Amino acid sequence: MNTHIVAHENIAPLQSDRFRAGQAFASTIDMDDEDEDFILIIDPRTLGRECLSRSLSMCDPALHIRTAGSIGEWRSLQPKDNPAAILVVFGGAKVSDQGTCEKIGDVVGAFTGVPVIVIADSDDLSEIMRAVEMGARGYIPNSVHVNVAAQAIALARAGGVFIPASSILAAKDAINSAVNGANCRSDIFTPREIEVAEALRRGKANKIIAYEMNLCESTVKVHIRNIMKKLHATNRTEVAFKLK
Repeated sequence: MNTHIVAHENIAPLQSDRFRAGQAFASTIDMDDEDEDFILIIDPRTLGRECLSRSLSMCDPALHIRTAGSIGEWRSLQPKDNPAAILVVFGGAKVSDQGTCEKIGDVVGAFTGVPVIVIADSDDLSEIMRAVEMGARGYIPNSVHVNVAAQAIALARAGGVFIPASSILAAKDAINSAVNGANCRSDIFTPREIEVAEALRRGKANKIIAYEMNLCESTVKVHIRNIMKKLHATNRTEVAFKLK
């Protein structure tokens, strides 16, 4: 059986040579990119921002990308030029949270005229619109492919605002479902019965319904009986189930 043993004293010189070569290569990149437009990725997670940087570079070799853990860290490097666009990664944080909103506003304010694009986990349209309200020129959910992210960057740099179509379509479907449901109920219920039916669906007691709608409890009971009859339901639980 052949056994290969590598002496430790031979490993160290190899590692040192590779490290020096890596440093030289990195320095060359920095020098070559000094006068080029570049994209800045802000992400406190080192591995996360490096992976995103490599993925975008592979998708679009023309992109020049630099990374930093924060705006403060980037400023400490005393860069000569501003980036052409900034990607700010928030991960699982909600854009609607006060702290996240403030961070977006700080970046937008610190780089006047530079498009800022938010990257986060959520693809909820309300979160996306909140980012846009804070001045972001795009929102990339982590669920999209890297080529979509590259297109979002290009759109923002061209002066547009990127909003994922999937989020808009999902919101449209939800609105249509709500409208269609309301229309269906309006075909069989009176406006007052619709209000009572909605309260029943939420599990509210008759006294609460009467108080909130400024009705007598006996009147509420009459509405409930009419609703049950129209839905062919035998009790309020069945009514709530059929209204889902």
